[in-house]
Amino acid sequence: MQTQEMIRELRTKAGLSQEDLANKVYVTRQAVSRWEKGETVPSTDTLKLLSALFDVSINTILGSPRQLICQCCGMPLDDSMVSRETDGSANDDYCKWCYADGRFMYSNMEDLIEVCVKNMVSAEHSEEEVRTYLKSALPKLDYWKRYEELSDNGEFEKFKQKLAEEINELGIEGMPKVDKLTALLGSYINLEYPLPNGGTVKFLDDSATYLGTQLECEFGGDRYFGVAANMEFILVCTYGKDLEAPELVIYKKR
Repeated sequence: MQTQEMIRELRTKAGLSQEDLANKVYVTRQAVSRWEKGETVPSTDTLKLLSALFDVSINTILGSPRQLICQCCGMPLDDSMVSRETDGSANDDYCKWCYADGRFMYSNMEDLIEVCVKNMVSAEHSEEEVRTYLKSALPKLDYWKRYEELSDNGEFEKFKQKLAEEINELGIEGMPKVDKLTALLGSYINLEYPLPNGGTVKFLDDSATYLGTQLECEFGGDRYFGVAANMEFILVCTYGKDLEAPELVIYKKR
């Protein structure tokens, strides 16, 4: 699908007239008309506004001229996986697990490999095969080739270490020490906790990315500790197999 067709389809699906769309992205109705006739294409800044408005990547708006892969972990990308900038626009270069809220989640390739291995090992591909592949493929990706330029000189790693220290200082009985925190998407860990009145409540945002981990209880049994945190709060819960029967342990503002 070409750019003009994609813009027209996204606009009509959203129930917007050309005038409505023009007002939302600060252009004239005539400009929108020219896009949809294929006479011109939106500027880079306008593409970012369209991306945020329609919740799709710029690549999709342009008719998907290239196959997107995350330039940090190598994952193939579609619109549901692309990362977001702080203004809501899509960043087509990274998945939402590797880049979120204007920050890169990984500064150590070995840490990323450990996370990827857990999700990529299968009956067809052994752990050794996956590790060998990642150690070969990751250094070829743009983020790792340009690490010195793109990184924040370890500031985010320092933040993660400080956050882990704060979590450990809570002294939660039965919970092992937190050594590492990894990026977790809210939709995967936003559990429903029971209320006394029979209702349930969620504390996280499905579309946000958090730092967290899962830990086995020191007392044994089939319960696990789950940790999720960001700049604003720390949440610790317990749950059974497959995230069943979650119970909130602590929700603390930082």
